[in-house]
Amino acid sequence: MQLFVVGGAVRDRLLGQPVHDRDWVAVGATPEQLLALGYRPVGKDFPVFLHPDTGEEVALARTERKSGRGYHGFTFHASPEVTLEQDLARRDLTINAMAEAADGTLIDPHGGAADLRAGVLRHVSPAFAEDPVRLLRLARFAARWPHFTVAPPTQALLEQLVAMGEVDALVPERVWQELSRGLMAKRPSRMFEVLRACGALARLLPEPMLDALALARVDRAADADSSLPVRFALLGWPDLGAVETACARLRAPADVREVAALFVRESGPLAALQVVASAPHDGAGAAMPTHAAQLLSLFERSDALRRPERFEALLQATDLALDPPPQHRISPRLRLWLETARSLDTAPVARAAAQAGARGPQVGEAVREARLAALREALRAPIPASNA
Repeated sequence: MQLFVVGGAVRDRLLGQPVHDRDWVAVGATPEQLLALGYRPVGKDFPVFLHPDTGEEVALARTERKSGRGYHGFTFHASPEVTLEQDLARRDLTINAMAEAADGTLIDPHGGAADLRAGVLRHVSPAFAEDPVRLLRLARFAARWPHFTVAPPTQALLEQLVAMGEVDALVPERVWQELSRGLMAKRPSRMFEVLRACGALARLLPEPMLDALALARVDRAADADSSLPVRFALLGWPDLGAVETACARLRAPADVREVAALFVRESGPLAALQVVASAPHDGAGAAMPTHAAQLLSLFERSDALRRPERFEALLQATDLALDPPPQHRISPRLRLWLETARSLDTAPVARAAAQAGARGPQVGEAVREARLAALREALRAPIPASNA
């Protein structure tokens, strides 16, 4: 039995990037041999084991062939006779089809190291077009390394994959997994550009969105190291219906769906407040002519009093959507005013209202009036220089 480090660990080391996880291939081994050595089986579709000491994944060398539609439509063959070169030949891109022996020797039968140096994403074999996940992975890699280009023959295979309808067989969970990872990469716009160029974007995200402005916003969010919900919200959704339809189709997580919907609903009112914030004011940060009722209504619609972290994501998305950035942003003041409304001790207000005979909704209205009074006072106060 021989063990080789394969795939991403080899690629990232050659790129000079940190290697966090190593995957191994065992050549000349059987499942029984690995079990006897203390390896723990974890694979469902093919034999994969965890190393007894390091916990790293070790897969038996295997080959594969297409047996149906989609990325599940494959049969695998693993045996001691399968060579390392045969195992590497089934991989997607040349930069992922390299291995490293125990003595550090690089095994690179498909020119992956040269493609790394040239910055090229190139398929290993025509079998690339059999697995639609490979299209998504390539697009994600383009977002991770935006200076990489797609080799023309590989571009042709991407288009063939879409034309064959393989993209339509992707399950929502896998689409979301790859899209979300691409959104969190260095330059998310490259992922969408690659998907659009081969025709896959219209199949995966048919909503009218992702124009040049939206892509620029998402890239700004990446530069700001923003969260996934913020980046998703900036994709240029035309309306709430488009957000809900896309999130349902992709089975996006609740936090992603909620921030995107909130941004679509509230970006207009926040833009109106931004106009006020950008108006001339004195150096001491004079109070803005904003109505307390307008602010409290915004906080209530956004559920900001109970969920300030989601409101914070809304503010971040709003700031990133502003182009060019205004001299004075409204978001620091909104954070200040939200804290004013949230920090109000409402228990005495509720008790006093109840003692005065208020019941149910009347108590809630008394609390709301107390918050309005606190906001009116905050709006009259000078704005601290740090929030101006």
